[in-house]
Amino acid sequence: MRKKELEMALQRIPPFEDPDPSLEQYPTPAPIAADIIYRAYSAGDIAGMKVMDLGCGTGVFCIGAALMGAGMSVGYDISQKALGIARKAADELGADVELRLSDVRDVSEGADTVLMNPPFGSQKRNADRPFLDKAMESAEKVYSIHMAGTLEFVKGYAEEKGRRVTDCRLYKYVIPHTFSFHTKAKQTVEIVSVVIE
Repeated sequence: MRKKELEMALQRIPPFEDPDPSLEQYPTPAPIAADIIYRAYSAGDIAGMKVMDLGCGTGVFCIGAALMGAGMSVGYDISQKALGIARKAADELGADVELRLSDVRDVSEGADTVLMNPPFGSQKRNADRPFLDKAMESAEKVYSIHMAGTLEFVKGYAEEKGRRVTDCRLYKYVIPHTFSFHTKAKQTVEIVSVVIE
């Protein structure tokens, strides 16, 4: 599957219904998700591998990994409603994924690769840390999205855990008016996708 075909498939995944601001439930845009998944695929981190999506939401990363030939693709989320949307989308796209209701801190299995878009910590400070901790504990290769302004923190945090950021890519992320505290129709922020090894 080419990257553009992957992006078109991911665009069919519905967003959150009635998202929970405390969980920072923002969808990962299909073009960004496709770029990250394709980068992981090109590096040999998807095809035939066990891939986990921590905080999978409606399933963009775990479904995308399955479509790109992951040996096993597992998505974890704390929201039953989000997992229901992910299940329906996976079935409609013919993606073989396992979806599990779980707090990220309770995940006990490992994987070859983790793909994730954790909370940015805008509503709850350090909300991304349990995700980073679990990802680095669970897999040799981690692809994760963060606010661009936190890149140095993420690099330092990875080094504290004996890991390192080996690649990063910046993206413009348009956040639509989703929650009552949003004051603009949409806001563009800069995010960074990192690869941790």
